[in-house]
Amino acid sequence: MNQWISDYLTAQKATLDSIPVDAVARLIEQLRAVFKADRQVFVFGNGGSAANASHFATDLGKGASDKLGKRFRVLSLTDNVSWMTALGNDYSYEDVFVGQLHNYGQPGDVAIGVSVSGNSPNCLKALEWAKKNRLRTVALVGAKRGRMAEIAEAVLVINDTHYGRVEDAQMGVLHILCYAFMENPQWA
Repeated sequence: MNQWISDYLTAQKATLDSIPVDAVARLIEQLRAVFKADRQVFVFGNGGSAANASHFATDLGKGASDKLGKRFRVLSLTDNVSWMTALGNDYSYEDVFVGQLHNYGQPGDVAIGVSVSGNSPNCLKALEWAKKNRLRTVALVGAKRGRMAEIAEAVLVINDTHYGRVEDAQMGVLHILCYAFMENPQWA
């Protein structure tokens, strides 16, 4: 078991090392612009990516905002279970995120889709709608990239296909995005 743990950690370190620093820096700058323009940030994903989206919204909306004196307008589209189940039941599961964007999304807002495969139908539909309606689009995906990487304007690829390692690295990226503002509030 010790060898398996060591091997896992070695692979995790390699996955973390694959985080593209320049792409993360561009996303920080994009969030800075959205913050200054008082635009909305939407984030969404499925499974572990849904949990990461929720965690990110908490850290950006509370943690980063507490340091800035002004609030980030951020919403995780994974957090309203009754709305998601109504959309899924009355329309389809593919509509659980885009249905919420219909109510909230405005040109100049940013939509961030988080997915290891990059092919989640509900994330694809939300990013397609967001792009068509002039929201800025971001895909945070694993090495397979998927269709989300083809749709989004900004793509950040974690170079691994292992779901756990990619999700861990994606949360690392999302933490970096938040802590850039928490630890450098003067920069915002």
